[in-house]
Amino acid sequence: MSEGTVLVVDDDAQIRRALRTSLQARGYEVLTAGNGETALDTLAAGERAVDLVVLDLGLPGIDGREVIERVRAWSEVPIIVLSVREAQEGKVSALDAGADDYVTKPFGMSELLARMRAVRRRTAPHDHLPPVLRFPDLEVDLGRQLVRLAGEDLHLTPTEHRLLEALVTNPGKLLTHRWLLQKVWGPGYATESQYLRVFIRQLRAKLADDPARPRFILTEPGLGYRWKPDPDLALPES
Repeated sequence: MSEGTVLVVDDDAQIRRALRTSLQARGYEVLTAGNGETALDTLAAGERAVDLVVLDLGLPGIDGREVIERVRAWSEVPIIVLSVREAQEGKVSALDAGADDYVTKPFGMSELLARMRAVRRRTAPHDHLPPVLRFPDLEVDLGRQLVRLAGEDLHLTPTEHRLLEALVTNPGKLLTHRWLLQKVWGPGYATESQYLRVFIRQLRAKLADDPARPRFILTEPGLGYRWKPDPDLALPES
């Protein structure tokens, strides 16, 4: 039984071959493209439904960010971007454009596969969001805006509730500073990173979440935050 169809977009033929071989061995059907134009043509043709895109940012011609922007104009297909370690601004730009996650080159297949599983699970169609989300020692009732930690009710401000909801409803996903600011405070606050730092600090204090040993909120330096409880992101050490 097929695990689904993945479109691998990279201008490096060796990487395309390696990913095709590894993914096919794990039950995926694989399509490949060496540039953004071919990737867009493949997705637009719709001859074979693509379940996930693995996209290199450093493409010739149409770069990875532009591919994401064009795809997001008509499709919500999950996209994981590949980037070099130093390209932090590119990662943020790609995530803000609509990518779902990123993997830094060089990467291990175990990490890529874990992020693929996590992204597909988060983006799978569902009829409704569970009214109560449960994590280790933590219960979040989205409908009634109630939060309990180790059985005790927590008092959160309305802003803290909105921030917590944005985090817990996207477990494992890297949420950029800009995305969180726009989601919680609105479009006019996209660059007000101080707001986010203050409220993340307050939320961590109420959740008894030590940033040095986080149980819930994981910091991605310079990029954003992840809600940590996601079993598929408990990656093996490389």
